[in-house]
Amino acid sequence: MGQKLLRRSLTNRSIAGVCGGLADYLGIDATPLRIATLLLILFGGMSAWVYIIMWLLIPEE
Repeated sequence: MGQKLLRRSLTNRSIAGVCGGLADYLGIDATPLRIATLLLILFGGMSAWVYIIMWLLIPEE
């Protein structure tokens, strides 16, 4: 059985594929994850810098 790797999605992406890749890794739908990420950024629970850093550090598929 292969090890699951966190990768940015090339097919399930809106901006950089971060949420799509994270959703694939977690085995969930990307839409609720995107909505949650947007709400966290807008209302101060998560900085936009976190998303940008994930964009830079997580490799593409």
